[in-house]
Amino acid sequence: MKLRIFTILLLIALIGSGCLMTRNRPGGGGAVHQTGKASWYGAAFQGKPTASGEPFNMNALTAAHRNLPFGTQVRVTNQNNGRSVVVRINDRGPFVDGRIIDLSRAAAGQIGMIDAGVVPVSLEILN
Repeated sequence: MKLRIFTILLLIALIGSGCLMTRNRPGGGGAVHQTGKASWYGAAFQGKPTASGEPFNMNALTAAHRNLPFGTQVRVTNQNNGRSVVVRINDRGPFVDGRIIDLSRAAAGQIGMIDAGVVPVSLEILN
């Protein structure tokens, strides 16, 4: 009888702890990972190979980051207006001091930064 009670309590504890577990992701999986300045790039790079090997498409929701793995989904929020966009990392950069991400023209348009060119942003890693 004591063994049965112990087994039941152990199963409850294991199931309960499994419900509390979260996947370990860089940046906490949705937590603000980085803040800084974003810029964008477009027509001059259209069709040229990115660091991942795929051709650059200024109309896709993609971005360049110095060290996040290719394929990482990142929510970029414009701190000036609160607008955000989810992009996929497929390139390396920016290589300008003070900037943390280069967005495709399409992504830049979605967060309202085309005219400004450079805006303060926060990055949240989604996967």
